[in-house]
Amino acid sequence: MERDVMVESVFGANSTWDMVIVGGGATGIGMVLDAASRGYRVCLVEQADFGKGTSSRSTKLIHGGVRYLQQGNLSLVREALRERGRLRQNAPHLVTDREFIVPTYSWWESPYYGLGLRLYDYLSGIYGFGASRWLSAGEVLRRIPGLETSGLRGGISYFDGQFDDARLIINMVQTAVEQGAVLVNYCSCVGLLKNQKGQLRGIAVKDGETGREGEILARVVVNATGCFVDSIRQLDDAEQAPLIAPSQGIHLVLDGGFLAGNTAMMVPRTSDGRVLFAIPWHGRTVVGTTDTPISSVELEPSPQEAEVAFVLDTAKNYLSSAPQREDVLSVFTGIRPLVRKGADVRTSVLSRDHTLMTDPSGLVTMTGGKWTTYRHMAEVGVDHAIRIGQLEARPCLTQWLNIRGHHSHSERFGRWWFYGSDAVAIEALCRASPLLAEPVHPLLPVIGAQVKWAVTQEMARTVEDVLARRTRALLLNAQAAVEAAPTVAQLMAGILGHEPSWVNRQVNDFVAVARGYQLTEVREMSATA
Repeated sequence: MERDVMVESVFGANSTWDMVIVGGGATGIGMVLDAASRGYRVCLVEQADFGKGTSSRSTKLIHGGVRYLQQGNLSLVREALRERGRLRQNAPHLVTDREFIVPTYSWWESPYYGLGLRLYDYLSGIYGFGASRWLSAGEVLRRIPGLETSGLRGGISYFDGQFDDARLIINMVQTAVEQGAVLVNYCSCVGLLKNQKGQLRGIAVKDGETGREGEILARVVVNATGCFVDSIRQLDDAEQAPLIAPSQGIHLVLDGGFLAGNTAMMVPRTSDGRVLFAIPWHGRTVVGTTDTPISSVELEPSPQEAEVAFVLDTAKNYLSSAPQREDVLSVFTGIRPLVRKGADVRTSVLSRDHTLMTDPSGLVTMTGGKWTTYRHMAEVGVDHAIRIGQLEARPCLTQWLNIRGHHSHSERFGRWWFYGSDAVAIEALCRASPLLAEPVHPLLPVIGAQVKWAVTQEMARTVEDVLARRTRALLLNAQAAVEAAPTVAQLMAGILGHEPSWVNRQVNDFVAVARGYQLTEVREMSATA
């Protein structure tokens, strides 16, 4: 996980790779991990940081998708539930069980949702997380003490999976490196290389840190850039029609007291047709999500005022303490790479299934899907890339491949449980240097040892990498993260050997990003598709 070594492996290679993958989100990293574990020579480049986009901005659930059950998409639900079980098996330090309750306020809701969740249990098969059951109003309130009591008739309890998306991304990167892959963040694909017949033979890349340019030759090129897949496809053919109809969703992060206890809540149908979740996560309450068509995609999408108002207005109908704007510790926004279907641009009805396609040049594009099914998507995508690149066929091994940090009882590590087996190293850093055991801010569960670990073992290059993804400080409390930025920048500069001017630039850059996570910066914006 030394970036300089990775960069030299990419730019200094004098042979052709089996595969090169563009895009360092769940889809791309899932594919590079799959391909490397099969023994292929594979590399990946990412224009920003690993998981910078949608993959670190999810609802933090590994789930079958109750909404897809309502739509009758049983095959997607069954596949997702199977993959949910495999992911808990392969990364038990990050994927945990979570009890959810569907509160019911009308006479018909308990039998309707209860039968649906019994079907959910049935489709889980041997990968089930626990059986659903009907609850009385009293039982519901014991599990969710802050729930609105007026008109409450009871509820349904069911079980699903919860995880930390950005932490899983980083552990997947580490696992891919252990399997022999080469991955470089802050390295952009700036062009596609073709032979005289118009067939792809690699990509042109540019290192975002040094400006160094080079070529990566490969037998097959995979476009796994999520909501940015159209920009790569248009490098291949500028006349390509758009494949993606982007939609964004926001989540509000509140103090943990807004959802007392360890039980999450699911509202199966809101006024915009989406499911709304309120979930305990890292001592906070995460509430979301929305579904808003947008006209363009950005690395740092911004929440819209109407989205914030919708989540707050909906949440107050279910939480006895109605959250206000000033209660929001952070707001984060993610873009869904939904695949267009003809002229229908209503993103709430577009497919959440993955889409795999090959352009005439041989460019393989994998997009869509959901976090829970990333492993299956990677298997299908790599199988297809093998055929396109005319590579020797080898079986997929990821069904049983443990992810870095794998530990069946990581709770024994206390506050470091989400590092799994790497928690021992964090504790060792604290013992070796007591100063590293000090928090970077009194309101954040982040210490100096985590910063050092992120830089030396997880390829963190910027203050944002550390505070937004290696730790989740920016999502847990945006203002506190801003205040911690100078301390983190100083620690990183000492490790990386940077000058004071780098510290100042990093702090300013981080503050600019963090504004988008604070409601004082929310603004109106176009919602046309």
